[in-house]
Amino acid sequence: MKSLFQRNGSKLLGLAAALLLLAAAFMASIAFGTTPIQPATTLEALLHYDPADNEHVIILTTRAPRAAYALAVGASLAVAGALMQALTRNPLASPGLFGINAGAVLAVVLALTLLPLTALSQLVWAAFAGAAVAALLVYWLASLAGGGMTPIRLVLAGSALSALFGALTQGVLALDESGLQNVLFWLAGSVAGKEMPMLQQVLPYMVVGGIVALALSYPLTILASGDDVAKGLGQRTGIVKTLTAASVVLLAGSAVAAAGAIGFVGLVMPHIARYLIGTDYRWVIPYSAVLGAILLLLADVAARFPVQPGELPLGVVTGLIGMPFFIYIARAGLNTKEAAG
Repeated sequence: MKSLFQRNGSKLLGLAAALLLLAAAFMASIAFGTTPIQPATTLEALLHYDPADNEHVIILTTRAPRAAYALAVGASLAVAGALMQALTRNPLASPGLFGINAGAVLAVVLALTLLPLTALSQLVWAAFAGAAVAALLVYWLASLAGGGMTPIRLVLAGSALSALFGALTQGVLALDESGLQNVLFWLAGSVAGKEMPMLQQVLPYMVVGGIVALALSYPLTILASGDDVAKGLGQRTGIVKTLTAASVVLLAGSAVAAAGAIGFVGLVMPHIARYLIGTDYRWVIPYSAVLGAILLLLADVAARFPVQPGELPLGVVTGLIGMPFFIYIARAGLNTKEAAG
């Protein structure tokens, strides 16, 4: 696969440019909203906070935590999608399409409505459990039929489980309508109204998942060539796959616990990363993280304006961005198979 950036030097420059764009998107997330704030004021609040200045208070207590949430969640979802696409060798793989986000949401809803769990530090474990169960069920369902697991079977299994988990979530909420407001933010996805201590509760899991992903980047590059090739080079594919799955659960589960079910970030960003730098996951993973953070920051800014003084759910905005891309990937995959046939 040819990439836009061929040499390591150009890849490094591209990553530096992406980081600059990420910084600009972070500043835009703080500056734009119902109350516009000048970029100079934003910098002043971040560097020299004055508690007597109302704009400084808005920035440090509301806008900056929201931007930090979008950055962390976007990076986590994008890296989780990159790992899933490498593990399954399926271009449609992502936490949303494979039912992992839906499983985590269902577990969080059950924890809120049936168990005395309300703290994010408790709910994140429910999200991890739901994500892990969903991943295992998708793998099991896709492996049932003769011929073993295939990319199409994975997509079908993930879609079926997403629909099932969504229906179960709605059923639980129908039985306990009083709990609807408590979980509404998980159903549509949002980073609004978050405080920094809440992010600090899930950030360690995101960091651990990201570190594991980076550590697996070279083995995943080899694994993408096929199990036989990887085993021939002495790779313990079972360990690599297990650790990759664990990293996906950590990243997707903590992202859902923090911001709800936000789709398509994990689908779109790894494809853009591979277009830019090829299939070497030592570059794909950091590029995906930065690009995913940029996407969610800009999507959150875009969500604030269409229905003022309210705002669109973040999951709606990412869906509007990601659905055309999903259709393009699906059509490209079908055309490739038809040509091969």
